[in-house]
Amino acid sequence: MTAVAERAGIHRAQIGRIERAKMRPSLETLVACATALGAEVSIRIYTGRGPRLTDRHQARMVECFLRELHPVWRARLEVPVPRPVRGVVDAVFTRRDAPLLVIGEFQSTLPRLEQQLRWMAEKADALATAEGVLASRLLVLRSTEASRSIARQFESTLRAAYPARTRDATDSLRRGHPWPGDSIVWVRIEGDSVDLLDGPPRGVSLGR
Repeated sequence: MTAVAERAGIHRAQIGRIERAKMRPSLETLVACATALGAEVSIRIYTGRGPRLTDRHQARMVECFLRELHPVWRARLEVPVPRPVRGVVDAVFTRRDAPLLVIGEFQSTLPRLEQQLRWMAEKADALATAEGVLASRLLVLRSTEASRSIARQFESTLRAAYPARTRDATDSLRRGHPWPGDSIVWVRIEGDSVDLLDGPPRGVSLGR
C-alpha cells in the first residue's frame, strides 16, 4: 500500500480509506493508482434497462391505445420500476374494479426478443411485489412485415410468454371484459391512420 501511494502521489491514509470503502475515489485517483500498479482504467457503457428513445412510432401507438381504452382501465405512463430491477415501463394499466396491474410495452420492432421477454418479466414481477397485487403483461406490437415474420418464426416462444387470445385482450381493453392474462395485441400504422386491431394481423396464428 505504501509503495502504491508513493508511486501514485497519493497520501497513504487516503489509500487506506479507499481500501476500507470509507471514501469513493475520483477518476483521477483511480487512474493514478492503476498507473502505479501497471494497469489501465477503462469505462464501458452497457445496454441498460431504461427506455430506448429511438422508436418514432411509439408515441402514436400509445395515443391510439389510450383513445380506445375502456373507462374501467386507468393508465399510467413511463412508470419507474423499483429495485431490484431498474428502468421504466411504457405503461401500467390498472382495473378500477379489481386488484390487477397490466404492464404494457409498446414496440414497433423487436430487435432483441429474448432480452425483451426477460426484461418485461422482471419488471412485471418487481412492480407486482412493490404494489402488492397480481401483475400481467401486455406487449403491443406494430404490425409490419418484420414483426409479423418474428411472430411466425418464434410463435412457440411468444405463445408460451403470451398465451391469451388477442381478441380477448382487445375486448377487455376496449369493452371492459375480464382480462385474459398475458397477451399480445397489434397496432397498424398507415400514413396518418393508427388503428388497434381486433385480432392478430393476416398471416399470424399467434394469439388466435
